Amino acid sequence: MGMFDLSGRIAVLTGASKGMGLEMAKGLAMQGAQVVISARKLAPLEQAAEQINREVGRDCAIPIACNIGQKAQLQDLIEQTRTRAGPIDIVVGNAGVNPYYGPTSQIPDDAYEKTMTANVQSNLWLAQMAVPDMIAKGAGSMMFTSSVGAFKPSAMLGTYGISKLALIALVRNLAAEFGPSGVRVNAICPGLIRTDFARELWNNPEAAERARNDIPLRRLGEADDLAGVAVFLASDASRYMTGQALTVCGGTNMWT
Repeated sequence: MGMFDLSGRIAVLTGASKGMGLEMAKGLAMQGAQVVISARKLAPLEQAAEQINREVGRDCAIPIACNIGQKAQLQDLIEQTRTRAGPIDIVVGNAGVNPYYGPTSQIPDDAYEKTMTANVQSNLWLAQMAVPDMIAKGAGSMMFTSSVGAFKPSAMLGTYGISKLALIALVRNLAAEFGPSGVRVNAICPGLIRTDFARELWNNPEAAERARNDIPLRRLGEADDLAGVAVFLASDASRYMTGQALTVCGGTNMWT
């Protein structure tokens, strides 16, 4: 059995009907995991599950609709995962929102609360609900999608960055609290990835020019660039890593 082998493990993912979440689910499934994929709408999830099963070559994906902003729906996702797949080994909290584009100093209360609930609190709920299975086994891995936006202020995306920095702080605290039980918790911080979620940021001449001149790897990120890091964090290959924020950005955000 290889260090990246996930055979027999159960993974539950949020925000996994397309983009990075779908590619991470696919990567986990290709290494042997059973994946429960969730997003708000069932029809795209069913298509995504069919795609995963077809590409992996076995029946390994289960679609369950869930709005991460609703605690009861998250609880139902976890309970259905246990019933239909089994005890949870891997959590990928990938779903997130960005309802407001503008200065943080002018954000309406409802947009701020929606951002923090979806990007931070929902991941705390997810961790709280799933961790008993991992504690019972003495092992487990959780990963949550943050952003390089956590590392610097932004004139127009500041509140999104605030929520993603808070998510890293949450990851560190959960890592400290769950570590003695053998449960690892890490954050993934993508740079600019060509997904529908970030379309306004990359679908323009300025982004193409920046990719040619400013990104060390000279290209924008693709959704499937996140599959390998998800497999790494889920597997025994990263068994001595917890509380970390792994940046996947083509080299734009290096420590200096």
